Amino acid sequence: MQKHHWKCLLYYVAIGVFISCSSPKSTKKPQTTTAIPTTPKPVQKAIEKKNDLPLTAATAIPFLQRYAAENTENKVRVETPLGSFDILLFDQTPYHRANFIFLTKQHYFDDTYFHRVVPGFIIQGGNSDNTDTGQKRRKIGKYLLPPDTRNGLKHHRGVVSMPSSEIENPHKLASPYEFFIVQQSPGAYHLDGNYTVFGKVIRGMDVVDAINALPTDKREWPLTNMRMQLTVLTQ
Repeated sequence: MQKHHWKCLLYYVAIGVFISCSSPKSTKKPQTTTAIPTTPKPVQKAIEKKNDLPLTAATAIPFLQRYAAENTENKVRVETPLGSFDILLFDQTPYHRANFIFLTKQHYFDDTYFHRVVPGFIIQGGNSDNTDTGQKRRKIGKYLLPPDTRNGLKHHRGVVSMPSSEIENPHKLASPYEFFIVQQSPGAYHLDGNYTVFGKVIRGMDVVDAINALPTDKREWPLTNMRMQLTVLTQ
């Protein structure tokens, strides 16, 4: 593990914080591009041990380090009322990849919403105030992830990134329960260095565009609810 990861881990062990998230801000309008098609088959399994949960600030990184080695899948399908899209998770961000696979296998994201839509910028989802989702979070645990922004990955259109916690957070520790997808074209590069890019949409970017085009209320919540269901895919 890189030194700066351990510094981040020590920081959030000390402050004992949770997942109030800082959402990225918008600057530009996008243009459309074409996504790369892929058709892998779905698979669901869970390898974690019963005594691993709930995760804590002290146990999350060791757990995800082991989980990354034992769970090598790197694709997830996201089903929405407007269609589905597939995400490829990057090996360059092993903790974030493992976290996303882990939460998907725990069915954490199922029946959560894309709760924030900023036209020409992003769609964001995952966290939810629903009772069922809150119960899942309590079972999984309270933890944050260290940033991983020194690998050259940029916020191109279609990438998947993780918002940081809104609390006093000089190390930009990230909420494990949320993600956002950049819809802006050619990208939202003002976010580079502040948020961790950990994947990209490889099929169905037109669905992301359709969600991004939905009318919203003053909170940026779509007027048409966008529930999601996530499934881990085979290679």
